[in-house]
Amino acid sequence: MRPRKPSVHKLPVTGVLRLRSPAETWYKPALSVVVASAVPNLLLYSLDRLDLVMYTMAGSLCALYGHNLPYARRAHTILRVVLGMAAGFAVALVTASLTDSTAALIAVGALLAAVQKTFCDATRIGPPGNVIFAFVTSAALFVPQELGQVPGHMALMLAAGAFSWLVTAGPALWRREGPERLATARALDAAAAYAAEPGHRTRHAAAAAVQAAWQALLASGRPTPVRQGLERLVVHAERALATTAVDGHVRGGDPGELRRWAKETRARGPVPSPPPAPGTVEQLFGIDAERAGQRMRRGRREARRRLLRALGPGSPVLPVAFRTLVGTALAGYVSWALGVGHPYWAIVTAASVYQPNLALSWSRAVQRTVGNLLGVLVFAAVIPVARVGPLALVLCVLFFSFAAEALITRNYWLGSIAVTPMALLILEFGGFQPAGELITDRALDTLVGVAVGFLAAVAVTNRRASGRVEQALAAAGDARERAERAVADPEADPLSLETARRRLTAALVELRDASDVASGEWWQRALPEEELLAAEQAGHRTLAATAQRQGLITLPPANGAV
Repeated sequence: MRPRKPSVHKLPVTGVLRLRSPAETWYKPALSVVVASAVPNLLLYSLDRLDLVMYTMAGSLCALYGHNLPYARRAHTILRVVLGMAAGFAVALVTASLTDSTAALIAVGALLAAVQKTFCDATRIGPPGNVIFAFVTSAALFVPQELGQVPGHMALMLAAGAFSWLVTAGPALWRREGPERLATARALDAAAAYAAEPGHRTRHAAAAAVQAAWQALLASGRPTPVRQGLERLVVHAERALATTAVDGHVRGGDPGELRRWAKETRARGPVPSPPPAPGTVEQLFGIDAERAGQRMRRGRREARRRLLRALGPGSPVLPVAFRTLVGTALAGYVSWALGVGHPYWAIVTAASVYQPNLALSWSRAVQRTVGNLLGVLVFAAVIPVARVGPLALVLCVLFFSFAAEALITRNYWLGSIAVTPMALLILEFGGFQPAGELITDRALDTLVGVAVGFLAAVAVTNRRASGRVEQALAAAGDARERAERAVADPEADPLSLETARRRLTAALVELRDASDVASGEWWQRALPEEELLAAEQAGHRTLAATAQRQGLITLPPANGAV
């Protein structure tokens, strides 16, 4: 029998509120949501119908998604986000029109939050993940509604969602390879960091960045000279990773050169043109239309299979979804029992707490508490300005929308300072409410949502996290065996070797992700740390051997033989 981990682990305290460097593309979602919100909001202002802003905001907030994806995939993803938002929004509006029972509304809000969490985790949509969906649908549940108004309000949401699609997909017209260039630059930087300082963490970061760059290129659509150049750069990043993995010394990639290529790739000029990797042929790594089409079709089939596995019995996603259901429902009912007039805030707060494991959920709970409590103080300071007139209110909401996305990549609590007054100000479009009551309710709902939500996370265990590690270990072992067979086969064609190498890289990335998630979870079997380390080391040795067979690297003979 395997030993068990202690039931209780130390939860992180120091560093939870530490600020990070802002994400290099923080301005993209910030500007997108401002533009997507400003146009419908100002249009409603000109029509003197600001009471309808809540319905357009449901569609405008869809502009927060997909900014890390190539435009070809982003267009499909944002469409799914809009349709998913519309489905939840419709359920919320119809429910609100059919009943005014707070108990029923809380139950529906919790169920919607759990479903949204499930699908966002299963499809890996995010950031910002399920929180925006929960915010919109929970708020809509508690807005007085008549059944005959629902079609018109849904039309407003869908119109704003369509405009959000245009805002997020529009930049493809003048910088169509922008996301791929960024993903490639990140892979080069990560490979440079690993080449300069080999280690388990830098190796995983480099492997994940290289894998993300390949995924971006394969999802980017038809081939262009720029994309073919980007593939050559990713090959060099992969070559540096494979070479350094052999013995901890840098022979296949100069960190300074990799960083210089990354800098030039991020810029708007031509893509760097490095020399071909030794032994490779252009046809192997260039994206031709036929191969890209085959890969994209395989990728769509694999995505469908992955979604079915993620939602099926034994899925590690389901315990977190059940946590969300229990926690959000309890938070809503406790808030209602305390006499809070806006129990949906407690639902949203609890929904925001749930992260991949308990340790991360604790960190998010602390960040949410600090950010929201400071945010209500900001709201108290700004409410006199917002109530100067309708235009001032619109401008304040737009300002905090921008500030939230500008700050949240530094740390979640910092972004929450702006999110809180924005959410409170949106209520003002439906009519002024006593500021003191709003502040008290929001502060109380924050404390209730965080406390009840985290307690539910402790009570609802996720023992499937270690099961995911075991599955990832088996998948990594299978991918390594396939790659070793391909290397040993003298008749293996270049495409078979490339496919085996990509599959093994993806399996190693998944293995490390599964291990990181499970290491922060309570009430589960002890992780096989030695087996994990051995699997990763063996996998990277096989990757190096595969790269050597392909001609990406040239290794010295064993034992120094000549």
